[in-house]
Amino acid sequence: MNFVNAEKIKVVAMDLDGTLTQHKQPLTPENRAALEALSARYSLLMVGAGQISRIFNQLEKFPIDIIGNYGLQYATYNTETGEMDIKRDLTFPCDRESVDRRVTQMREKHGFTVFRGENVEYHPSGCVTFPCLGTKAIQEDKLAFDPDRKKRRAIYAEICEVFSDYTVFVGGSSSFDMAPAPYNKYYALDLLCRERGLSHENIVYIGDDYGPGGNDESVYKSDFPYLTIDDYRDFPKVIKPLLEK
Repeated sequence: MNFVNAEKIKVVAMDLDGTLTQHKQPLTPENRAALEALSARYSLLMVGAGQISRIFNQLEKFPIDIIGNYGLQYATYNTETGEMDIKRDLTFPCDRESVDRRVTQMREKHGFTVFRGENVEYHPSGCVTFPCLGTKAIQEDKLAFDPDRKKRRAIYAEICEVFSDYTVFVGGSSSFDMAPAPYNKYYALDLLCRERGLSHENIVYIGDDYGPGGNDESVYKSDFPYLTIDDYRDFPKVIKPLLEK
């Protein structure tokens, strides 16, 4: 846990899946109540890897500002309409021929040549997914592929080097996720600070994916105050110090 001075915190930022909810599931009543308690004292910010629309719907339109696609998207909650007002929605061009060639190179080198579906998943934002088992792999195979992430972490540095024009994450159960460099969650939060006139000590971040290659790692290793969580059901307990100031 990075040092948290609750007196200076103005914004509570957090990850979604694994931190606040089970993967792609709605809020539990306990965690919704915890968010409501936080919102009485702080501004709330969701910092996600996915699109804002998906995050907002998964939260069942809970009133919260949202960063999506590692900072490519940003929206604020409109209290009058109950919807999100999009402030930023960036897309980047993708050299698909180059990406496909590099993914194929990594498949051949590391033995991922048998796969189902497409070689690469391309997202409208310019983000890319390298699915080790292909885009149409069955869920059972994906869950069994690399449950402790050791396979992907063993080659993570090499993937980062080969895809130096992207920020690379060990994603999901069998993939590498990539966002156009320099976008990651740290970059998104730092940009928000500059836009809002905040300092890093004014934002505390809560996330579960803080290990090597995790999409919360860039924040965890930075000077932003950070609260770690390893089970979304512990969220009310993890935020308790923020409610005791």
